[in-house]
Amino acid sequence: MATNDTTLPTTEDEWRVRLSPDEFRVLRQAGTEAPWSGEYVDTKTEGTYDCRACGAALYPSDYKFDSHCGWPSFDDAIPGAIKEIEDRSLGMARVEIRCARCDSHLGHVFRGEHFTAKNTRHCVNSLSIRLEPKA
Repeated sequence: MATNDTTLPTTEDEWRVRLSPDEFRVLRQAGTEAPWSGEYVDTKTEGTYDCRACGAALYPSDYKFDSHCGWPSFDDAIPGAIKEIEDRSLGMARVEIRCARCDSHLGHVFRGEHFTAKNTRHCVNSLSIRLEPKA
């Protein structure tokens, strides 16, 4: 059992205690927040976006860009911070992205849209991340 904020929960019941109901739905049940509703859609603050569930650093703010899709978008992640999983849940092939440390759902990654030079868009739920502003 997770006994403090630095120990990761080992059961979904422990995650339910740690996370709000909305955070649990998105992070642990692969839910999606409504477009344009998240706190980080338009944020320009410098810093690092961390996993809201476990605190692992995921995205530097300079990887964030305006995709106008309704969710925060990043053209890359910190190396090793995320893992990709095939997702066929909506009857189509997509790539789900999860935190490599705690396996929490972040969103999906899309390639070939030509938004950035890296040609990649990590479409992330605001409820999956927390901004740690630059000091």
